[in-house]
Amino acid sequence: MDFTFTEEQHAAAETAKAVFADVPPDAVPSPALTQGAVDNDFDRALWTRLADTDLLGLVLDPTHGGAGLDAIALCLVLRESARALARIPLLETSAVALTLQHHAPAETTDALLPRVARGELVLTAASHGRTGHDPAPLAVTAHRDSTGWTLDGHTSTVPWAHQADRIAVPAHTPDGRTVLALLPRDHTGLTLADQYGTHGELLAALHLDDVRLDPTDVIDTEGAWEELHALLTTGTCALALGLGEQVLTMTSRYTGTREQFGHPVATFQAVAVQAADRYIDLRAMEVTLWQAAGRLSTAADGPLPAAADIAVAKIWASEGVRRVVQTAQHLHGGFGADTDYPLHRYHAWAKHLELSLGPAAAHEEALGDLLASHPLA
Repeated sequence: MDFTFTEEQHAAAETAKAVFADVPPDAVPSPALTQGAVDNDFDRALWTRLADTDLLGLVLDPTHGGAGLDAIALCLVLRESARALARIPLLETSAVALTLQHHAPAETTDALLPRVARGELVLTAASHGRTGHDPAPLAVTAHRDSTGWTLDGHTSTVPWAHQADRIAVPAHTPDGRTVLALLPRDHTGLTLADQYGTHGELLAALHLDDVRLDPTDVIDTEGAWEELHALLTTGTCALALGLGEQVLTMTSRYTGTREQFGHPVATFQAVAVQAADRYIDLRAMEVTLWQAAGRLSTAADGPLPAAADIAVAKIWASEGVRRVVQTAQHLHGGFGADTDYPLHRYHAWAKHLELSLGPAAAHEEALGDLLASHPLA
């Protein structure tokens, strides 16, 4: 696959670099550290800047006020956002919006997507629990009658649910299909319970009790949930890559100035070898990410479904980002554990990204199933 970026994709990445350049690394600690409430809203000022620079409508058609770009461009922007640990629901909003654009009726897209591009509407998704690969079936059920849909059940660890205007929730129908429901956050019958991730951010457990929805608020076309899940997983890999690259940069700067025995520790062979190994991890994370994003963007044929490339990318993202932050903590010594230094926040976010939408082991199992069902000649 050709990994050369187009002029438009380069422009999106350069715009993102400029927007995120002066964003300080996320410094919101976990409630366990503060022993009290913290401001769990996302960065609204940054969100407005993203709208003003047309990055919120990056993947939307021009008819909806967007730029008409693809998943690769989105991943380039997400990569830059992760370098600053930007506290924004960019991945979730963009992934849900793109899925709606492909699968929702015109009435729904015309009403919602222009508002997404203008930064007026925030979207998120319930990706079926922390791992996204739970063995049990989806715990939300959907039944349709002559007037609309009724949803019941629960799902957990939904990011930005307390701040989003609409939450995309996958649900099972009695005939075994998976539909995608667009729930307003304050909808009757929907309650949100507080949860916290390993990164200290506020998540939500959703409880649905006889939730009634109009037919236009439920996407029941084939493949909608699968596309959304693939976009979220691939975007998570882009976030892990950007975070890991920033952490390795921090480590390089620190070891280049920290001296022992009269020499920078970066000149010690053991330090150099560890840094080189982590660089290799990042390059593997990068090439597998663009392979996965490319399959989503071009629908190119391959010996295996695109889900295989996404699984490989998430395996590398999960394992690679974990090794990068662990090495960074080791080479920083006690300084890396200082909560006044941002490395501990990168470590916490890395653990969250490692587990989100499936740890490496879950995707290795999924990849094995795909290989078994698609034997190569």
